[in-house]
Amino acid sequence: MMANSMIFKAEGNQLIAERVFDAPRELVFKMFTEAEHLKNWWGPRGWDLTVCNIDFRPGGSWHFCMKCVDENQGDFYGYESWGKALYREIVDGEKIVYVDYFSDSEGNLSEEMPAAEITLTFIDLGGKTKIVNQVEYPSAEELQKGLDMGMEQGFTETWDRLVEYLQDIQ
Repeated sequence: MMANSMIFKAEGNQLIAERVFDAPRELVFKMFTEAEHLKNWWGPRGWDLTVCNIDFRPGGSWHFCMKCVDENQGDFYGYESWGKALYREIVDGEKIVYVDYFSDSEGNLSEEMPAAEITLTFIDLGGKTKIVNQVEYPSAEELQKGLDMGMEQGFTETWDRLVEYLQDIQ
């Protein structure tokens, strides 16, 4: 059972995604801070996090690789997608701000897709947690590229997997 559906709002160069999770704020926040948790839910369905190196602190980074392990995804099967996050601000239990970009296996910025600034806000709803994920691109055109790549579906499937993982560990 999914806690609820995602809410998406795209305006100008920003995308805001919101969802309520049936778990306490401290636990939901922790899911974003530790490799052993991220490996269990990060990425759309059919993709595994095969590399997850995280240094969770302002000035630190998270370098990761998602690999398609679902043969039913056709040409994507076996494909690797590398990414890197550079943490700018962390307010324990409340907020994570980072720059997110596609990278190579060495962590070098990909020139094909623009970096985006992500602000994750964790709102305590008395035993439940609302996450507001604000994604800001350099331009509306760059946001559109992300949307055209299936960003909404990717967000939804990733956060569905987080709901399922939270149910398993609580």
